[in-house]
Amino acid sequence: MTFEAFETIVKAEFPELTAEQMEKFRQMDELYRDWNAQINVISRKDIDNFYAHHVLHSLAIASFLKRQRPQIYQSLRDGGVSVLDLGTGGGFPGVPLAIMFPETRFTLCDSVGKKIIVASGVVKALGLTNAETVNARAETLPGQFDYVVSRAVTTLDNFYPWVKDRFKGSIFYLKGGDVNEEIATVMAHARLKKGSVSTWAVDTWLNDEYFEEKFVIQIEKNYLCSPIA
Repeated sequence: MTFEAFETIVKAEFPELTAEQMEKFRQMDELYRDWNAQINVISRKDIDNFYAHHVLHSLAIASFLKRQRPQIYQSLRDGGVSVLDLGTGGGFPGVPLAIMFPETRFTLCDSVGKKIIVASGVVKALGLTNAETVNARAETLPGQFDYVVSRAVTTLDNFYPWVKDRFKGSIFYLKGGDVNEEIATVMAHARLKKGSVSTWAVDTWLNDEYFEEKFVIQIEKNYLCSPIA
């Protein structure tokens, strides 16, 4: 996908984006190609699908929020909100979302140092003053965030315990395949209320076979009852 094709799709969904934001998206391609030649964070076979498979996929969280959770979407636009991107790798979905929501504070966290080197380099080159990068594990992070985002780091049942004490509002998790079993497992183990987990098909927005069976999964922070000791 060319930047021009990407720009057409994104402007149609988010007409409020400024020329400065679009320029940052344009710069991402060259930055990631340069970094990827030094530290491989994107498959070399996939780098030509950079905008479709990585940037648009990340922005599916924004599309979901705008269409299905407009109050959260507006709060991210207004600012005063904090978001943790756990397992960010080279910066996904955190970097595209930090461009999308310049008034929101993003913390991009990964336990693999070389991946954070890439994410840090991109954040600095793009001048994303609303984003910081951290080489750490989730359990070592201080405080709480309003929201958590992530892209298929592990199964939901593994992921949820890492962040259950790190957020106040919701998790927005990008995941593909048959997610029903994973959702049932995490709901049982974490004792989540019925209705606290919802899914949204990414191909609702992006009509491409690549996005078939890819979802944004929202997990709201409310428990059925206290965990069994």
